[in-house]
Amino acid sequence: MQVSCERHIAYELNEYFSFKVPNAQFHPKVRAKMWDGKIRLFNIQTGQMYLGLYLYLKDWAEKHGYVVKTDIVEVNRKDSDVPAFFDSMNLHCKNKPIIPRDYQVASFLHCIKRERALLLSPTSSGKSLVIYSLIRWHQQFLGRDKILVLVPTTNLVTQMYNDFKDYSSEHPEWNVEKNCHIIYSGKEKEAEQQIYISTWQSLFRLGKAYFKQFGMVIGDEAHLCNAQSLKGILEKMTNCRYRFGTTGTLTDSKTNKLVLEGLFGRTFTAVTSKQLMKDKHISELKIKCLKLKYEDSECELNKKATYQEEIDFIVSHKKRNNFICDLALARKGNVLILFNFVEKHGKVLERILRKKLNQERNIFFIAGETSVEDRENIRQVTEVENSIIVASSGVLSTGVNIRNLQTLIFAHPYKGKIRNLQSIGRVLRLDDKNNKAVLFDIVDDLIWKKHQNYGIKHWEERVSTYLHEKFNYDCEQITL
Repeated sequence: MQVSCERHIAYELNEYFSFKVPNAQFHPKVRAKMWDGKIRLFNIQTGQMYLGLYLYLKDWAEKHGYVVKTDIVEVNRKDSDVPAFFDSMNLHCKNKPIIPRDYQVASFLHCIKRERALLLSPTSSGKSLVIYSLIRWHQQFLGRDKILVLVPTTNLVTQMYNDFKDYSSEHPEWNVEKNCHIIYSGKEKEAEQQIYISTWQSLFRLGKAYFKQFGMVIGDEAHLCNAQSLKGILEKMTNCRYRFGTTGTLTDSKTNKLVLEGLFGRTFTAVTSKQLMKDKHISELKIKCLKLKYEDSECELNKKATYQEEIDFIVSHKKRNNFICDLALARKGNVLILFNFVEKHGKVLERILRKKLNQERNIFFIAGETSVEDRENIRQVTEVENSIIVASSGVLSTGVNIRNLQTLIFAHPYKGKIRNLQSIGRVLRLDDKNNKAVLFDIVDDLIWKKHQNYGIKHWEERVSTYLHEKFNYDCEQITL
């Protein structure tokens, strides 16, 4: 949107909508004094800022005694015809009719009334049903304009497509093949279908002309919009009226949240994980922190280790890897082991498991090299059979839907809040047996005298997340 104001007000806006990027002091441009480490959401030279920040601008102006004159019309759509719309969709899931939950309907209503929104809704809350409903609703008004659904991974392209196919399976007229086109590496960028489901990586190099065809965009897992490429895509969509983002998590950074709200709209919190557990919509989660105590000689050896040296030590530790594999084998149901390094950790764990395992249980290995078709086949097998999945966190942590998963093991000491919450979401999808979910958080205790190792420091960060999300957790110390 274009903001016209006196120069001194522009300087005030520039200051108010400027935020320091966390850890910016380590950025090469800051060190070279080429950047001050701030992100500015108001361009003082052009007077432009994201339309999604309009309500923040309005609040700021009222607080400082300024009058806002605008030609922006705030939408106030009536919701009297919404029940009939949901009835007309004849929604199904796994061949059974479904009724949207209250918070899903509330999210839908919020979006259609405002035309722009960022939905904050936890993993396993049914965001894909909200996305599908929004698409079906807006198809009534878009004419020839197309709809773009952006997702971060190829897994999610096929998963979203299959979810839409499932929801519409009993509809007499709406057909997913006729309405939806999928785009990822090697796929055509143009098609006659109205709805494109694509990874952002497939489109970010395309010019502004390509994006003129879209009247609506939905960014799933919108917290990944801090990627400059995805931000560039949304800024090219100047003709796009309807913009919605969905995510299960946001970083604590104020900057990131406001950038996302600028691109999509103000945040709407649909429901919390705790409420979903209380209402029995997702599995009840128990977190067990297993603190592995290493020998004194190993602790002393690593007291001056860099972060990478410590990581190399623990992922190659034979006793640690055997402990993780024995833990996985002892668990009933489906088990997901998340690793970070493919060659030096993931494949090592897979080899150990195959040596120890009898033939009654499947072992699947998933990394970036695993084809989209194979990933989808694995996902379907785990819904009916008990398996152990050894998977790269980068591939599996974001949005992949495995319904029948009882155990998650963090084989790598993650720190990032978003990745941890998204990974936890893998075990929260309730299966037909209504099992409880367990996360085993492997903690590496290499403390030597007063020196705390990185593994302990990062575990403390994870505990802060558990407390904030009100997850139940306990700790147990184990000597390797």
